Amino acid sequence: MHYIWKEWKENIRGKGLWLSLSIIVLISVSILFRSTALSFDKGFYVLLINLFDTLIYFIPILCLFIGAFSIFQEKEQKTLIMLLTKKDNYPSFLVKKSLGLYTVVLVPLIVWFFIYLLLLKFTFQLDIKSYLVFVAAIVLMTLLFLQMGAAIGSFSRSRMQIIGYTIFVWFYFFFLHDFILLSFLPDVTYENVKLFSAVYFLNPLQSVRMYLETGIGVYSFGHMSRLMQAFMWTKPVFFLLGNLLVWLAISFGTAIVFNRKEGYE
Repeated sequence: MHYIWKEWKENIRGKGLWLSLSIIVLISVSILFRSTALSFDKGFYVLLINLFDTLIYFIPILCLFIGAFSIFQEKEQKTLIMLLTKKDNYPSFLVKKSLGLYTVVLVPLIVWFFIYLLLLKFTFQLDIKSYLVFVAAIVLMTLLFLQMGAAIGSFSRSRMQIIGYTIFVWFYFFFLHDFILLSFLPDVTYENVKLFSAVYFLNPLQSVRMYLETGIGVYSFGHMSRLMQAFMWTKPVFFLLGNLLVWLAISFGTAIVFNRKEGYE
């Protein structure tokens, strides 16, 4: 609880969290205005997909920066050494700091999206289940990239390194991961398609997109070829949860093993 309160006070004084939330609010409102011409019964699903496709460009990089600078600030202001001289070790600090980050970022985000739901009620026929799937997709994506950002802040020595690592991670998941897989596409067969699928869905942006599209009924698994059936060898929610566990474990492990002590020793 102490870490959550400390994180909240630091972010209230800072501009990063409020700037990020302002960007998300502006994007959400602008997508709503642009979607007012859509049909009352089907426009809701189109809006969710359009909103997600826009937010997916902003939320990952914003969360990477928030997570990274939150950890680096502890080293830069010499508060980390004070925390670690007590009974905490770095893994314990990282867990508590991460929980603080999740709370401070996710609570305002969830509150906004439920306010947004009230705005949608006046324009579209609502599907609460689909909207909860949408919110869950945003929350899980936010949580994952916050943790990756915390790892970047742990092993970075300067703010310039944070900017460089963050842009690389964002670029990798948006472009490089899929571009690399394209080079292996001609060699994909029925025998190795499950392995290709597992690597493909290691990209959190692809796993969360598939979870959303199937969860709200936009993407159907009917009339698929045998190769496509083998590609989707488990439910999208399991791809997403597996992706979440793998990247959270990698992020925590990387942050602990490669933690740079410069700045607080």
